[in-house]
Amino acid sequence: MRKLLMAAAALVIIVVIVLGISRWMSSDPGPAPAPNGPVAAQPEHCVDVEFISAPGTWESSAVDDPFAPKANPNSLMLNVTNPLQQEFQGQKVKIWTLPYTAQFRNVNAQGEMSYDDSRNEGTAKVEQELQSVHAECPQTDFILAGFSQGAVLLGDVANKIGVQGGVIPPDRIRGVALLADGRRVPDAGQFVGNPVAGVGAEVALEPVNLLVQPIVPGATMRGPREGGFGTLNDRVFEICAPDDTVCDAPRDVINGVARARQLVEANGVHGMYLTNPNVIPGTTAPEWIVNWARDLIRN
Repeated sequence: MRKLLMAAAALVIIVVIVLGISRWMSSDPGPAPAPNGPVAAQPEHCVDVEFISAPGTWESSAVDDPFAPKANPNSLMLNVTNPLQQEFQGQKVKIWTLPYTAQFRNVNAQGEMSYDDSRNEGTAKVEQELQSVHAECPQTDFILAGFSQGAVLLGDVANKIGVQGGVIPPDRIRGVALLADGRRVPDAGQFVGNPVAGVGAEVALEPVNLLVQPIVPGATMRGPREGGFGTLNDRVFEICAPDDTVCDAPRDVINGVARARQLVEANGVHGMYLTNPNVIPGTTAPEWIVNWARDLIRN
């Protein structure tokens, strides 16, 4: 009888264990833990780095070839992109030049696209390029560099990414170089070269925006970028030649109309960045950008 009871008890224990295992196996285990391994590789055709160049006013075209721009053979940014293209040809580096209208309606050129419309067009195209490449190639990093109107719109893109976290993640931006930025202020970004006392023309002329409209219709003087460059602040570099009234304009609202006229007249300093030795000691602005971009690409 004792052995029979012990056998029955053992059988009960076995049944309980089997039922418990069965219930555990049929229950919902919940979400699987995230893998700790590396992120899956992106498509083979994706590049490691894309360099985006934004030419200045009258140095581009909405129908230009972004891989072989010919709209203006004297475009300042070609002195940056051509050397990079030659050096990194055949490597996983993409050089892309923004094709946009790049015009600036003023009293002397009433038939051109307004500055606001031209800048907005360029901004939208850059953001489209960033978003489409990032969607297909999420591990590709970007370097941005622009001159004059191109610097303004790339600065706006950097502002949106660094402050709002939009367009693409901030960690995909390796660096931004803004040459003659019309919205430059001393406390946003890192300044390179000889010091300047003024600010960008859009900042200096913001208080008299309505007064300058007859001279530059459709060119809104928007002032500084709200929030600066946010998380990108240490990766954004501002370059401005002393006395270039596009980026080194005096805060002189009394002479606002005169300052606006300077924007549409020949500005010798603004057009001399290729050779001006008084911008960055020991080099020129385009050479500095090439060396800076080369280091970012290699590292």
